[in-house]
Amino acid sequence: MASPFLLLLLVIPLCLLVLFLALSFLARPKSVRIPIKNRHVLITGGSSGIGLALAKAAAAQGAHVSILARNAKRLEEAREEIKLAMGHMARVLVADVRDPQAVAQALEEAGPVDVLVCNQGVFVPMELEKQDLEEAKFMIDVNLMGTFHLIKAALPGMKSRARETGLPASIAIMSSQAGQVGVYGYTAYSASKFALRGLAESLQQEVIAHNIHVSMIFPPDTATPGLAEEQKKRPELTTIIAGSSGEMKAEDVAKKALDGLKEGQFIIPCNFDGTMLAIATAGLSPQRSAVTALFEVLGAGFMRFVGIGFQWNWYSTIQNWHAKR
Repeated sequence: MASPFLLLLLVIPLCLLVLFLALSFLARPKSVRIPIKNRHVLITGGSSGIGLALAKAAAAQGAHVSILARNAKRLEEAREEIKLAMGHMARVLVADVRDPQAVAQALEEAGPVDVLVCNQGVFVPMELEKQDLEEAKFMIDVNLMGTFHLIKAALPGMKSRARETGLPASIAIMSSQAGQVGVYGYTAYSASKFALRGLAESLQQEVIAHNIHVSMIFPPDTATPGLAEEQKKRPELTTIIAGSSGEMKAEDVAKKALDGLKEGQFIIPCNFDGTMLAIATAGLSPQRSAVTALFEVLGAGFMRFVGIGFQWNWYSTIQNWHAKR
């Protein structure tokens, strides 16, 4: 008679195989590959930081790149930088994403888009009680409403383009790890970034029939001019808690984002912490990969335990900080 241990060794792989086959059948939307070469990629916030790094990476892969931002001078400097680095001339579009008419005009000027990367973002860290409501509104208007304006303006052309070419299109939305977990001092910012998740999940259902695929990018702190300014204003507790995630280079985030976008990933983490957060917060989000879905199913309980450990650490830090004062 076989020992219980041997039976267990046989049963566990069989159960995993059955689970994997079930997930392979259930995973939706289906896997897709989104080409970049010779296609129109429009990137907002493209004059610096992650946006500029994305523009260079897309141009290096043969894309026709347009960059959109508010500052005309910085856009021209970015265009020259892209030309010097990649030998490609990017189109520049000047618009404030808070203005739907300006966005619609810029998108009309740009022409149909194959890949839209909503990368614009502003961040003013502060406790809610101390923060001026105009600052909170500014973040929501740029980070959230700006994304609505861009997608609404781009969608008709993207649908027509996808129908004419028969190729899949992409809408990628730049969120943040602060759009997966709330952090002290990020009240308004996290609100603007968490909202993007609901937008993206609903939008994917609305556009999947038109062969348009939505991605959410969740970078940690990234070495950009914006981060340098933000760190000067951070509350001390925010620095202590948020600093534990580490910092990435803009070029590394851009590579992760572009690779994930091309695979049609709905959630695109950028580092190990981000991958753990993606598993912990997967919820009812779309999942194309049966392998990733398997990790999400098997790892959900453990990641909840790890998450409780993080919360213990953060709340202990807050308690100790206040006790010293």
